[in-house]
Amino acid sequence: MAERIEQRLEDRVPELEQLERVGLFTRKEIKAVLRKASALEYKIQRRALRKEDFITYIQYEINLLELIKKRRARIGYSFKKDEIEHSILQRVHSLFNRAIGKWKDDVQLWLSHVAFCKQWNSKYQLSKVFSSMLAIHPNKPELWIMAAKWEMETQLSSESARRLFLRALRFHPECPKLYQEYFRMELMHAEKQRKEKKAFEQAKIDLGEFSYSEEILNGEMARIIYRDAAEKIQGVQFHLAVLSIAKLFDFTQDLQKEILESLQTKYTDDPLTWDYMARRELEMGSPQSTEHTTKQMKVSEMTQREERCCVVFEEAVRAVPTEDMWKYYITFCLERYNRKTNSEELKQKRLERILGVFNKAHESNLLLEAFYKQWLQLLLECSLFEKAMEVAEAATKRFSQSVEMWQMRLQVLIQLKSGDVAQCFEEAVKHMKSKGTLPLWTLWVEWSEGTNSKEDTDALYQRSLRATTPVESVTMKEKYLDWTYRSCGYKKVKRLFTSLCENRPFSLDFFRKMIQIEKEQESCKMLHLREYYERALREFGSTGSDLWLDYIKEELSHPQGKPENCGSIHWRAMKMLQGELVEDFISKYTLLQTGHL
Repeated sequence: MAERIEQRLEDRVPELEQLERVGLFTRKEIKAVLRKASALEYKIQRRALRKEDFITYIQYEINLLELIKKRRARIGYSFKKDEIEHSILQRVHSLFNRAIGKWKDDVQLWLSHVAFCKQWNSKYQLSKVFSSMLAIHPNKPELWIMAAKWEMETQLSSESARRLFLRALRFHPECPKLYQEYFRMELMHAEKQRKEKKAFEQAKIDLGEFSYSEEILNGEMARIIYRDAAEKIQGVQFHLAVLSIAKLFDFTQDLQKEILESLQTKYTDDPLTWDYMARRELEMGSPQSTEHTTKQMKVSEMTQREERCCVVFEEAVRAVPTEDMWKYYITFCLERYNRKTNSEELKQKRLERILGVFNKAHESNLLLEAFYKQWLQLLLECSLFEKAMEVAEAATKRFSQSVEMWQMRLQVLIQLKSGDVAQCFEEAVKHMKSKGTLPLWTLWVEWSEGTNSKEDTDALYQRSLRATTPVESVTMKEKYLDWTYRSCGYKKVKRLFTSLCENRPFSLDFFRKMIQIEKEQESCKMLHLREYYERALREFGSTGSDLWLDYIKEELSHPQGKPENCGSIHWRAMKMLQGELVEDFISKYTLLQTGHL
């Protein structure tokens, strides 16, 4: 092993001598490079090889290349690249090949080699890397696409790219992404040939017997690919994807028409088809449009386009009366409404349209739950309060098991200061039972705090503790404690705290809140603080290293504190805490002792 390492280091000598000779590196830097290279070589010659060692070595060599590049730019020296950079590049390729040979399944390692080849323009090496990678990982379509794109865009070889796509499709005959990229590649090839032909014609160059194929120029290869794919791949998304690609090229009108007709014939009942057909109307300009169009004319034209979209959507919801179809229609109307415009007339038109569509979907019982909230927000913004209350009630009837719908209805009633709030709360908790009702109880007690008497609110808090699940009651206990202190004072909250401690579970914040309340009192008693800390530690002593530290700090800083208790508290903490928490506690305790915490 030592001889092999010595040989590798000796192989470096010519390039290092050149670096020193041309003034890119100093003798001291050359020695440092040799030392580092020696250490890295030893790591990759061990019996138990580690991937991380190869990656570190490769990264070191890449950093060296970058440094040489910067030094060359700084002193303006561009010679001897074959003697210097070339040997480093070959070494990096060799390191990559060894690592990949050992860890063939690591795709990221392959991709790193690909990226390196691209960065340093190693085209010959990259071709070999792609070939080996695809032989090992033929099951990954994205790698085939990457290789084909490189052949097409960098090597300018449409023939090689085509061969790669055809090979890939033998492994993945039903992969939509492969077909899409193959389709794109053929259109790019056709566009390239059209430009070449045009350039020759403009230059009046006689091509002799050579002639461009009209079929290729018109994108017939792409048409064949589309037809083949359409037989194997089902779904609107694929048709829309190839259609969007075809629209990028100005010679594909016939091809676009064919895809569109196929889409309408095969997927006439798919909401996505209708959504595309409707939105397509936005792209179609008005025949009256001219260069000197006024602002009013532009508004009028946009209104007409949106109306044409809605005509298609109206036909769609009659042909395909589903929640999904209404979802696309409403999403379109919301998008148009949220678009900025300086025209009040157009904004009003869009508002009326979306409110109308919401209403139609609701009357058809096909309005999704998520849309009711947006509908209500719009109604409230427009001050249509009676309609908002009507819609909110209808939403809770249709989705009676949805906490969000009840919450939304209650928020509307509270906002409008309705007299039916309490009755609606009762109705909501009756429908929802106990699980998941925390948002309702939170809203109810918050409303009660600002509306009802202290006695009624206190009774409501007590009721919420019984009605919610044990986990949810934790939050209600925190809120109850906080409200009692704000409304009824220290004595009442202290009695409440003792009472609440009788029923688990608790949160750490529940105890911390009580500790904070005690500390806010003018006659803050250490006796009480000890009680609260001890209660908290019984529940959270094994997980709360900060809690133990706070307890110790309290004993040290409080006028009635007993510093002699700190040793005992520290000993108990070390017994109760586990794993990393012990280390965390020790480090913080050390800082506390030195006065740095």
